[in-house]
Amino acid sequence: MENFVIAASNNFVVEEDEKQSPLKTIFKQYESVIIESIITSFGLDFIIKDQYGGDVDTINNVRKVGQSSPDGKDVMTYKNKQNEQNYNNRGDYNSSEYHSSSAYKNKNKEISAQRKSGKLVDSYTGKKIKQNDKSDLDHVISAKEIHDDRGRVLAGLDGVDLANSDENLKATNPHTNRTKKADTMDDFLDKHGDEYTDKQKENMKDIDKQARAAYEKKLAKTYYTSPQFANDTALAAGKVGVKMGLREAFGFMFANIWFEIKAEFEKANLKENFEFGAFFNTLGNAVKQGIDKSMSIKSIGKLLQGTVAGALSSFTTTICNIFFTTAKNVVKIIRQSYASIVQALKVLFINPDHYTFSEKLVAVSKIIATGASVVLGTIVTEAINSTPIPVLGDVISAFCGSMVTGILSCTLLYLIDHRGEIVNKLMSFFKNINFASDIVNNYQKTAEYFENYAALLMEIDIQKFKEETELFNSVTSNIGSYRNEEELNRNLRNIYDKIGIDIPWKGYDSFDSFMKDDNAVLVFE
Repeated sequence: MENFVIAASNNFVVEEDEKQSPLKTIFKQYESVIIESIITSFGLDFIIKDQYGGDVDTINNVRKVGQSSPDGKDVMTYKNKQNEQNYNNRGDYNSSEYHSSSAYKNKNKEISAQRKSGKLVDSYTGKKIKQNDKSDLDHVISAKEIHDDRGRVLAGLDGVDLANSDENLKATNPHTNRTKKADTMDDFLDKHGDEYTDKQKENMKDIDKQARAAYEKKLAKTYYTSPQFANDTALAAGKVGVKMGLREAFGFMFANIWFEIKAEFEKANLKENFEFGAFFNTLGNAVKQGIDKSMSIKSIGKLLQGTVAGALSSFTTTICNIFFTTAKNVVKIIRQSYASIVQALKVLFINPDHYTFSEKLVAVSKIIATGASVVLGTIVTEAINSTPIPVLGDVISAFCGSMVTGILSCTLLYLIDHRGEIVNKLMSFFKNINFASDIVNNYQKTAEYFENYAALLMEIDIQKFKEETELFNSVTSNIGSYRNEEELNRNLRNIYDKIGIDIPWKGYDSFDSFMKDDNAVLVFE
């Protein structure tokens, strides 16, 4: 797609052709950008393997390991095998380990003292627990849930410490604690909610919400600030960046090969005299020319821009997966969008082609239009993929997606190039405004001219320049005082000698004697 964007933004204007229909004219003008878009966005997508949930493990995603995506086509997996190994090696849940920690014992002593003093209140029901009644200490988030939490293992935090934190230990009656067991609060209330009033149930949910918020905050702070997460994120961004850079560079090369093949076959005219030898020779030459044409600075630029776009898209995808799980099509849309964003920023801020402000608006509008076309094509592809089509499902979805991209993009580009009256007035208005960037560009060009001129002046022999100037001044002042042509010719001859100009009829007394010699030749040096 990024190739499409560059071609479309680089002074690409539709030409009218009265002999062709508007549709043919559009396709002819935009054939190159459409071909590059289809090759890059659909033909070379195998280079970058989008994954359900992105390329980096997040707390949100590891908790879904083994679960299918909403469309049922993908299953969540660990992205880093070491994280998976750590979870498998966490060990079995041991209840006594969690209930015998010093934090648990100290909290138990604290509530026992409150109960004996008559000040203990059931955290869940709000009822006062009498001195002679029994009380239990409940893990709001059960110790087993914390022990088996993939997010906790990913963060590398100790389960015993988390389970026995102050906000996760609450005093309650033995019946509630022993009925709840290892259930979540929601599951417990679904089973036994009719035993409690609405107010008590709301209180239980609030306590659970607060405990989980504190728990999640600890996990997030530890994991997302860890060197492991930073390394995984940087590695994923680097891999996707390099792959996307290669995809853009290869797309540029394959598009060049295609157009060279097309041009060579048009020139060869193999329809009339087809020979296999000539066919393969023409094909080989076209491929070679296409590859040679791709080995340029422009190809390197595409590689770098693709790398930047890929790295940014990977980083964005990782951030998104911290809060929600991205489907494969969402990952692709983010990636495709960044190709447009990077190119638009390049036009707006670097402006390598020295566009005026109005020209930059046109270029950026084309970039946005083509980027949106590819995104829509991707959405169409994924929508068709979600519909079970036997045998040729993938082929049909890819074709439909690329067709939507091609048709929509060339139509939008045509509309941009053939702007309406209002848009044309706006463009004329912007052209008449001297923006700071335009003024700076003009000053830069002027400074460059003066710099080049100064360099030339530095090479001049000033003394010789003065002598030549005085000579020319004396010639021009005296030339009008000569009385006849003979005197004028004599003095001009003297001037030639002083200046060092060789006369073309050198070796003859006069031009007349030169003209009388049939073998004479003028020599200019």
